[in-house]
Amino acid sequence: MSTDVNDWNQKVIEEFRANDGNVGGDLEHLPLLLLHHTGAKSGVERVNPLAYQRNGDSVAVFASKGGAPTNPDWFHNLVANPDASIEIGTENYAVTARVATDEEREQIWSVQKKAFPNFAEYEQTAGGRQIPVVILDRA
Repeated sequence: MSTDVNDWNQKVIEEFRANDGNVGGDLEHLPLLLLHHTGAKSGVERVNPLAYQRNGDSVAVFASKGGAPTNPDWFHNLVANPDASIEIGTENYAVTARVATDEEREQIWSVQKKAFPNFAEYEQTAGGRQIPVVILDRA
């Protein structure tokens, strides 16, 4: 991951924690969580700010990587190490990650694209890659 992305993520994480889970600027109206996950190769804990959607007692996150043609590193990490934790607002809890079934994905993804049209744009720029939806079930 590039230094610019790491710097941007770190600024978002700091703002998130300083404001009880609220972030301004371009992300002001986007529901955000902080995902704590373990590196598949390194074993090091990583933290990524991600858009999410409530899905019953679970939450869904989107491996959009801003419409890049490859999945984000955090996606590969969750597939390898599904035990993770999240911060939503001031709440922090353990989750188990799983890739959504096709049926789950279609329903969740269509809601996300309608609520946040930039996700539809990501789908167009992802080079034919189907953007995975990951369900985070409370552990």
